[in-house]
Amino acid sequence: MQPGSRGRIVRKTTTELVVDAMRARILSGEFPPGTPLRQELLAEDLGVSRIPVREALRLLSAEGLVDTIAHKGAFVSMLSKSEVQEFFDIRKRLEPWILREAIPNISDQDLQRAEQLVHEMDTTEPGMWGSLNWELHESLYRAAGRPAALSVVRALHEKSERYFRFQVVNAPIRQQAHREHMALITLCRGRQIDEAEAMLERHIDDAAQQILSIVERLLDQAPMHQ
Repeated sequence: MQPGSRGRIVRKTTTELVVDAMRARILSGEFPPGTPLRQELLAEDLGVSRIPVREALRLLSAEGLVDTIAHKGAFVSMLSKSEVQEFFDIRKRLEPWILREAIPNISDQDLQRAEQLVHEMDTTEPGMWGSLNWELHESLYRAAGRPAALSVVRALHEKSERYFRFQVVNAPIRQQAHREHMALITLCRGRQIDEAEAMLERHIDDAAQQILSIVERLLDQAPMHQ
């Protein structure tokens, strides 16, 4: 095997390790929404300098997990039940219709790609699950030929991505998502339009209820004041 070829072990940087550690604490609820994130305390706790902590906070802010407030510092991002509900209400109205439009034209290549993505989602880290989930749904919807509607749905998935991270650290939820995605692909392959539409509605409902339950639990743990 040539140097740099597939299989080479790549060691994570200190910043990447700090990001992983902090992300895990946020997603597990150990750092509830609204928790202040003090650089000096985190650096001491993690046994690193403040530089990788500062960079980690910046990267986690880009993921939507950390809010940086001028003159106050960094805090674990607050979560919103009403925001989750609205995102999923819109998805439930748009996505089954788009899927109905797509199924008559969906190709074997689209379905094969969707199956591949389901398997990738089984083992990917939480930070990547949301983007793979969107790619999976997009592969089923693209054949609808509704680019404006697809753009709206894409934006909803992107805005929901931080909530997916909380959802997929739970192994049984991942397993349920796997089963539902595979069942949906099977219905699409069989051109069972009504059944696929109903399945997708249930799938979106299930995801909404799972995330709302997690958000409610995390908000119960949140500090009363920042």
